[in-house]
Amino acid sequence: MNFRVLEIFCCVAEHRSFSAAATELSLTQGAVSQSIQQLEESLGVDLFDRSTRPPALTAGGSRFLEGARGILNTYQRLSEQVRRIESDAPGEICIGSIVSVGLSYLPSATAEFARLYPTAVVNTTYGTSERVIEMVTRGEVDFGMVSFPRSTKTIEAVNWLDEPMRIFCSGRHRLADCRSVSVEQLCGTDMIGFAKTLELRHQIDRVLSAAGIAVNFRMEFDNTDSMIRAIVANGGIGILPEAAVRRETADGSLRVVACREFRMSRPLGMIFRRSGRLSAATNEFCSLLLGRPIESEIRRRKSSTTKDSPVSKNEQVSVVV
Repeated sequence: MNFRVLEIFCCVAEHRSFSAAATELSLTQGAVSQSIQQLEESLGVDLFDRSTRPPALTAGGSRFLEGARGILNTYQRLSEQVRRIESDAPGEICIGSIVSVGLSYLPSATAEFARLYPTAVVNTTYGTSERVIEMVTRGEVDFGMVSFPRSTKTIEAVNWLDEPMRIFCSGRHRLADCRSVSVEQLCGTDMIGFAKTLELRHQIDRVLSAAGIAVNFRMEFDNTDSMIRAIVANGGIGILPEAAVRRETADGSLRVVACREFRMSRPLGMIFRRSGRLSAATNEFCSLLLGRPIESEIRRRKSSTTKDSPVSKNEQVSVVV
């Protein structure tokens, strides 16, 4: 067993697809399947239930995934620390982010940070909100970027900005040429939406209901990127974060559908481990993002939480996107 096999296993588990993992890792599907088979043979257990579509992790596979992630993250950070010693690099920042936030906002922030601090290193790991929260809690990253940020017993959340949510449709949709639409035109529309398990979907349903807009969600996804591709490919319509579709609106593959009655935004924020301490590089990067000193904001949030709204011991974090 080696680190590459663990990487292949984690990639298959996260995508729940052998073919998707092969594409991401630039391998053949046969090579991926063979690696997983050899891993299962060496462990003496099945890691995937292949009778389901997509393949699901067995109980042993879920436990192995947790340990494999920890091993890979430890190895990655150790390797980076050794390389820093050799190169005398002054600072490193490890960020965990959901894809829609990271790809929309972090590239420009990272470029500006590199201009100000040319020798600093910024690494970003993408995952679901649950995964980002897990990475922050375990100290695998310096901080996380999520939507609907919430403070808990172990996490301190700092609000960053409110991102507009808009109705977008394919250029082939019947509403594509409408400069604005009414509630009546939207009612009964078949839409592509976020999965019902996500906090973002709950908020979308609430806003639609308040506006008197009744739609039919025919396809559902747990991430923004899949939704965008589905809307473009199927000539569909859906509600998406405005910043996530800049490229598609620029090239005309998606168009904004304006509706005066629909007004919505989703809060974005940074999350930190309460017991952690920010490095100088992380402090500078977060302050650059926030536009003011991050440490004073964290202290203010902690003080406010302690005095006014203590976090319940049993508080659970909702799945968000």
